This record gives sequence, structure tokens and C-alpha cells, in this order.
Amino acid sequence: MAYLVTGGCGFVGSNLTAELIRQGKKVIVLDNFTRPGTPTNLQWLRDRGEFSFYHADTRNAADVESVFRKHKIDCVFHLAGQVAMTTSLENPRRDFEVNVLGSINVLEAVRLLAPEATVVYASSNKVYGELENCVLRELPTRWEPEGAKGIDEHARLEFFTPYGCSKGAADQYMLEYARNFGVNAVVFRHSTIYGGRQISTFDQGWVGWFCQQAMQTAADPAHTFTMNGDGKQVRDLLHVSDAVRCYLAAHDHVQQAKGQAFNIGGGYENSMSLRELFLHLEQKLRVRMHPVTLPWRANDQKYFVADNSKATRFLQWRPQTSKEAGIADAIAWEQERRAT
Repeated sequence: MAYLVTGGCGFVGSNLTAELIRQGKKVIVLDNFTRPGTPTNLQWLRDRGEFSFYHADTRNAADVESVFRKHKIDCVFHLAGQVAMTTSLENPRRDFEVNVLGSINVLEAVRLLAPEATVVYASSNKVYGELENCVLRELPTRWEPEGAKGIDEHARLEFFTPYGCSKGAADQYMLEYARNFGVNAVVFRHSTIYGGRQISTFDQGWVGWFCQQAMQTAADPAHTFTMNGDGKQVRDLLHVSDAVRCYLAAHDHVQQAKGQAFNIGGGYENSMSLRELFLHLEQKLRVRMHPVTLPWRANDQKYFVADNSKATRFLQWRPQTSKEAGIADAIAWEQERRAT
């Protein structure tokens, strides 16, 4: 059985690939090295064991098809994508090409060359827009919903920003290919994934990014940094090890899961606002952080926490890593990276 991981040298992709290698699976990795740190991750993976690597781009249908013609693909984890909302506003055409065209190329290769293969797609909570029907109240450190704590898959789809449009379009193409062509597609609408091997930047990977800012504050107590909005926006934190288990569970339970979309996150018990993360980091690193407030980002959700109950029913999966343990892992990774 051969597993193809597109974007396999990225954050989630490299963690997933490493686990497949550890399990002795036949793995094929496709990556175009767009994201920071991907060449380093490739070398790290090569130190883990054997796999096939293609320096290729999902936007090129010929690149994708050539991999399918060389290997009998049984499962595709489609993680290649443009992952930042801010980047989508700067270059919406590229955002479309990577997220929509790239996904169509993967789906067509599966439909024509590997119709029995599983396809697991990394979608986003951004397909739900601003969640205007979620009534919130303001607390000292966070926004909190008046009703249910978790957002389930019945929430209304609203594609705001080019990023929301491109991820939402690919999300819906996956489900349509399942309905109309029988492709074994499964969609994961993620909240925040974090942990080791994440090269965080200002516009992507906020947990790791603010861990970096806390460490810089430890070195320079006068260090300042920016945050968008009031800092009370809440996400549920899903450690990358739990995300990897969820991806593998989708393939294991594909007969139940195909044609379905799942909200995937750490759940309410692992939810945290920016301000709550700052307080946690201040305590752990014994610093006093100095955020500078910027305007809200376009269409930023004040609250998103995934209701994982559907994933538990269909995939027999639930997150296991607490936010405290996960943040400790993220800090250790940043410290290790700075020491090398």
C-alpha cells in the first residue's frame, strides 16, 4: 500500500510522513519547497528512513499525473496548499491556483488513475466565514459563546476572503467528487494545529509565533510585537500528533467517512485566546510580554472551537494531547531550533 503526501515537507506533512515511515509504510512525498524550512524537513525525513520524493507542484497536472503513473497510490493526504489569509489578499490568483487548481489536479489524477484510493483533504474553519449566528459575550480574557461551546458541521458555509473562497471551493470539490464520481474523499475542517517542526510566521502558526515572541522577550525584556484585534479571539489547539492520528484514522475508516466533512480541533477543553496564551507563556518563561494592538484582520472569527463528536463517531478519534503539554512541546521545539 502506497501513501502519497502532498506538501509532505511542510509542518503537518513532515510529521505525518515521519509517522508513516515509522510504521514501515511505502511513502511518496510531493513538495515544491514554497514554505520556510521545507528543505530542512526533507533532510530530517531522510534521516528517519526510506521514501520517494518528488520536487513538484500540484498546480502542474503533469507533475501530479506522473507520480500516479509511477506508483500504485492507495491513499492521498492532500496537505499542499496556500495556508495564509493575508497572503491570499496579496495574491489572490496564486491562492486560487494553489488551493483550487492544485486540488482539482489531485482529484482528477485519483479519478482517472487511482479510483479506489482514499483522499484526505486539509480544509479550514475559514469556510464558515465570521460565524455571525454564534452569539458571543465578552469576558476579561476571551470571547465566549452563549450557547453550545463547539461548532459542528451544520454551521452555515460562508466563504470570506480569497483564502476562504479557495479553501471552501476545494472543500466542496472534494465532496462533489465523492458524490458524482465515487472518489473516497474525506474533508477535515481544521482549527489551529501546532507543535514541533512548525516554522511559524507572523501570518501563519500563531501559537509558535507567540512562543517565539515570548522567548525574544526573555532575551530582551523591552521587546514588543503586534497582534491583530483585541487578543480575546479563541481557537481550540490541536497538537500535530493528534492531527496525524486523525488523518490515519480517516483512511482506516474510509468506508464510513467517505463523502463526509469533519470539524477537527482540540475541543473546548483545549481552547485558548491570544491573551490566555500570553498569560500562560509569561508564567512558564517568567517574562512580561508587550503586545501592540493592530486592527482586526479581515473577517477574523472571534471564536472557533470544533465540535469533534462527528469525528469521534465516524473515525473513533479524539484528541489526547492537552494544551499545556502541547505548548511545552512547541516551546521545546523553538528552543531546540534556536540552539542549532
